[in-house]
Amino acid sequence: MQIHLIDATYELFRAHYAPRPPVRGTDDIALSGVSGLCDQLLYLLREEGATHVGCATDRVIESFRNDLYPGYKSSAGMDPELLAQFPIAEEAIEALGLVLWPMVEVEADDAIGTAAARFGADPAVERILICTPDKDMAQCVVGERIVLRDRRRQITYDEAGVLEKWGVEPASIPDWLALVGDTSDGFPGLPGWGAKSAAAVLRRYGSIDAIPAKASEWDVKVSGAVRLAAVLVEQQADALLYRTLARLRLDSPLPQETAADLEWHGTPRATWEAFCDRWGLARLRDRPHRWAGDA
Repeated sequence: MQIHLIDATYELFRAHYAPRPPVRGTDDIALSGVSGLCDQLLYLLREEGATHVGCATDRVIESFRNDLYPGYKSSAGMDPELLAQFPIAEEAIEALGLVLWPMVEVEADDAIGTAAARFGADPAVERILICTPDKDMAQCVVGERIVLRDRRRQITYDEAGVLEKWGVEPASIPDWLALVGDTSDGFPGLPGWGAKSAAAVLRRYGSIDAIPAKASEWDVKVSGAVRLAAVLVEQQADALLYRTLARLRLDSPLPQETAADLEWHGTPRATWEAFCDRWGLARLRDRPHRWAGDA
């Protein structure tokens, strides 16, 4: 079997800000994000033939990482119309008959990482597709079996693809992000460290901890090595903190124990129709191609 792990928070954001006519639902509520998320999930099930699916959301945008670093991404400044769609999006996922992981203390990314690790150990699983373009998730890639799938661009990154794209092995992605920073997550990285220099050094040493303190001890040529080494020594604590922020937690509370628990058995018609009627999404009412209980 193949498993598709969906970053539903990403899909909701992308659909909400997509350059297309807005979708308004019951009482004129903004539902562009929810509508677009449903479109993507229905397409995944119908056109891409997904059979085993897990969808992760950030029920609360803030997580334990905000306690570690005040500048970490938060709900501050988010469009209220987008925030209001989160519970409706979760309702939609469950109405479609899909497995939902709504995260509170940890993030949707952590849930996906946990699922990839847990179900990747199942011999019945042939392949796991982590459906998001988020480079953070590249740390989960294993060979050609657990891959990162950018569905919008139709690009799949296996282990060789991660190395080609970011210049480091999947296991080094958190270290790479710690050095170069991640604007989407709100931490800056270290001054002077760019994508190429970080990739070159980590390609050789693998992790921040293994990088020699003195540039004279490096056996890889990098422009400005003396300054980079000095910055790493001076801001070692910051680098390790940023790596902690970038590193996924693989102990998220997921109730499903086996890959078989992710199987989609079709959409429960009454539940789905009631959801569409409640929120004024009539165009989606008849979209599911398979109803639960149908032969």
